[in-house]
Formats: sequence, structure tokens, C-alpha cells
Amino acid sequence: MMAQKTLPLLLEETTLSSRTILSLTASLAASAVLWRTIAHDLIPYSAQDFLCSRLRKFSDRFSSQLTVVVDEFDGLTPNHLFVAANVYLGTKLSSSTRRIKVNVAENDNYFAVTIDKGEELVDSFEGVKFKWLLVSSPNEKPSSSSNTRDQNALRQSEVRHLEIRFHKRHRDMVLGSYLPHILRKAKEIGRERRSVKLHTVDYNGTDYWGSINLDHPATFDTIAMEPEMMKELIEDLDRFISSKDLYRRVGRAWKRGYFLYGPPGTGKSSLVAAMANYLKFNIYDLDLKEVQCNSDLRRLLIGTGNRSILVIEDIDCSIELRTRDSQNEPVSDNQEDEKITLSGLLNFVDGLWSSCGDERIIVFTTNRKDHIDSALLRPGRMDLHIHMSYCTFSGFKILAKNYLGIEDHSLFGNIEELIHKVEVTPAEVAGELMKHHTVEDALHGVLKFLQTKAD
Repeated sequence: MMAQKTLPLLLEETTLSSRTILSLTASLAASAVLWRTIAHDLIPYSAQDFLCSRLRKFSDRFSSQLTVVVDEFDGLTPNHLFVAANVYLGTKLSSSTRRIKVNVAENDNYFAVTIDKGEELVDSFEGVKFKWLLVSSPNEKPSSSSNTRDQNALRQSEVRHLEIRFHKRHRDMVLGSYLPHILRKAKEIGRERRSVKLHTVDYNGTDYWGSINLDHPATFDTIAMEPEMMKELIEDLDRFISSKDLYRRVGRAWKRGYFLYGPPGTGKSSLVAAMANYLKFNIYDLDLKEVQCNSDLRRLLIGTGNRSILVIEDIDCSIELRTRDSQNEPVSDNQEDEKITLSGLLNFVDGLWSSCGDERIIVFTTNRKDHIDSALLRPGRMDLHIHMSYCTFSGFKILAKNYLGIEDHSLFGNIEELIHKVEVTPAEVAGELMKHHTVEDALHGVLKFLQTKAD
């Protein structure tokens, strides 16, 4: 009987003891939260930061881990590595990531995704794991600069930096391989996401370059060119963008000139758009008729960016250039200031001013090649001449595939016979293909159009 009474008493005492422990634990937790709140409210942030940094240093002294800090700004200058790392980390998010940030810039068609502050992300490189953390703290520095951009940089509500933690033995690999790898990958991602811009000069306003998105759908698959010529152009572009070291070694500016000539409607402007979409290069469209003098020409050239295509369309009728012979004739100072000379244009194309930037392409277009001074067309200025001819049967088949979705038809033989006899532009053929809703009607329409041209 004594044993039977002792067991319930022991169970009751054990239960009371467990309740006491739970109660004490809850009390201690509440006290800790209370003291943390009081400390956060009463202790200045600078003191909190000092205490945290001292604790971190004390911990790091006995740790095998090394931390690399990447600040968002270096003084007033944005840190390119911080921007690149954000882009790179956005591609490394996993299903275990709990918080992400999403941003869409105006006129962009993609989401910029990256980690949020306080979120840790693990990345692997050459078998080594790296822990990334975005840290944010309030910005208490006032702005004393009169520059708007500088003020905006300093007036941000928070100061951010990225921390990379890894074992100390990988320090040299991080500085020598990992961080350069991040810069390269971010550059590649930026090129893939880049929206191609069309820049024009606002002659009635700022008299400087303004831009809009280039939404031209032209690609090399949609241009009605001879396949051999298209292949030559693509290979030349690929060779150009991969030859930075070669241009540096031989002492030449990293630029390339293309001269497009042929009758109107043969696709010269569309080809420029296809080149821009292929390379992800911005286009700078320059109207020489609006440029007052050589100094303005140089100013506009300096204002163009790297990885760009500068286009001067219809150069034969854009301006009346004074030739090299006429430049020897005496002119007044006022005349010289108000004219773009041939020597000024030549210096613009391949003189000292043309070397202000990298990966530049210059394109001249004209309907009449024989009206262009030969000095503008020599190699080194216009490196590749591309004849945009009247529509051939190969060009027609490209148009038929694009517009009608067909590669062969019983009427192709009749069309081929006629297209060799008449001069018709790709634009004219495309116009006929768009007039009808069915394949049969469209091809009969092209056939009738060619027959009319032949009569």
C-alpha cells in the first residue's frame, strides 16, 4: 500500500517540477525580450553597432572564417562589384530562399530579382561554398553636396553592403578567381537582358542625345538577303566583338565600318536594326543636316556610348560636303564654323576623335554609291561594303517563309522565272504578301504584281 501511494505522489511532484521549469523558461525568455527592447530603445544605434562589431571581432579571432565586405558605395561612387554581385546572386536563388526583392525598371521587360536584407544565400564555385549576406543599416550621414546625384546617394534611408564568408584558406581564390568570375557573369547577364535603345539628337531642345527603346523586330532570319552575304556579315560581326586583344595589340581603335548601298526599299534600315538586336548594341541615329559644324560633330561623337552602332543614313544627300579640293579654297571664319567639311567627317570616322570609346560600329547608307567620295569608303573607314540589291528568288523564299510560313509551293517556279526579269524590292514583295489572308491568294497576288512589272 505504501508503494502504491508513493507513485502518484512522485508523478505529481514531477509534473509540478516540469511546470516550474516551463514557467521559469518563459519568464526568462520574456525578460530577455524586454531587456532587448529596452536596450534597442535606450542604447544609441552607434553604441549598439560598436558592441556588435566588438563581439564579432572577438568571435572572428577564434574562427577559421574570413569575411569580405562589399559596400554599395565607395564614397559617392557606386561600387560596380556590389551591383554585379546583386545581378549574379539573383540567378542563384533557390527554393529555400525565404525573402527576395523584385524590381522592374521603366521600359524594361524583365524582373530584376535578388536577395533581401538579412537573407543568407549559399553559392558554390570550384567546389567551395560561399555564404552571402545582405546587410543594411540606417544612414545617418547628412548631405552637404549641391550635386543632385550625390545628394540622392547620401540621402538614401539605409546603407547597404554584402558580406561573403568562407574559410580563410580560400582567400587567394576569392580575390583571384571568384570575384572576377562574378563580374564576368554579371556582364553576360546584363547583355542578355539589355534593352536596345535608339538614340537621336533633340535639336529643338537639349541639342544632345535622347533615347527610346528600339522595339524593331528585325533579325537576320527576317532580312531578305542572299544567304552567302548574310553569313559573311554575321561572321564579320562575331570576329569584331571577339577581337579586343587584337585591336589593342595592333594599335587600332576597336571599331568597324559598314557601308550599305542599294535602291530604296531593299532593307538597309532593317539590316541595321537586325545588327543591333543581334549584338545588343544601342543605335545612335545622326542626321548630318542638323549638325552645324565640325566641333558639334565631335561633341556628339563623344556623347555616344560603348557597344553602339552610329548610323548616318543617306549620306549622299544628308549634307553637301566640301571636297578635299574645294577645302583648299579660301573661306571666311564664319563659313568654316557653319560647315561640316570632308576632313572633319573623315576625322570623325577614323581620326583621334573616333577612338573615344570601344566596340563601336559606324554605318553609312546610301542609294547611290557613285555619289560618295572614295576617301570615305576605303578600308579602315568602311571595312565591309554590302550591296542591298533588288529581291532575288532566295530573298523571296525568305519572305514567303516569314509571311506565309511556307518553304515551297507549286507557284514558286513561275515566281522565280519572273523575279529574274524584273527589278522589284523586298519591300514591294512584302507589301503584296500582306494584302491577302490565304497562301494561295498571296502567291497569286505576287505573281500578278510581277507580271505587271514585266509588261
